[in-house]
Amino acid sequence: MVTIDDLKDYASRLMFDMDSEGYERTLKEFETVEKHMALIGEIDGIEEIEPMTFPYEIYHASLRSDEAMDCLSVEDVLANSKEVENNQVKVPKVVDR
Repeated sequence: MVTIDDLKDYASRLMFDMDSEGYERTLKEFETVEKHMALIGEIDGIEEIEPMTFPYEIYHASLRSDEAMDCLSVEDVLANSKEVENNQVKVPKVVDR
C-alpha cells in the first residue's frame, strides 16, 4: 500500500512537490488503482492469460522495418553547437544535486 510518505519520497526523487491536497488526491487515486488490481487478481485463470500491449488487434497499421541509415559525422553534429567539450555538446546544468 502506498502512503503519503511514499508519495513525498517519490516527489522528492523526481524533484517536485505538491500541496497537502495534491498528496491526498494522489493517494486516493493510488488506492483506487490498488482496488482494481486486487479485483483483477481474483479472476480465475488470470495467470494463464498472455498480457496485451494494446486492447484490440490493429490490422491496418504496420511499423516500418528498422534499417541502418547513414549517420552524421561527429564534426557535422558539433558544427552548430554553441559549446563543445570532449567531442560532446555541452549544455547548461539543470540539476543541483
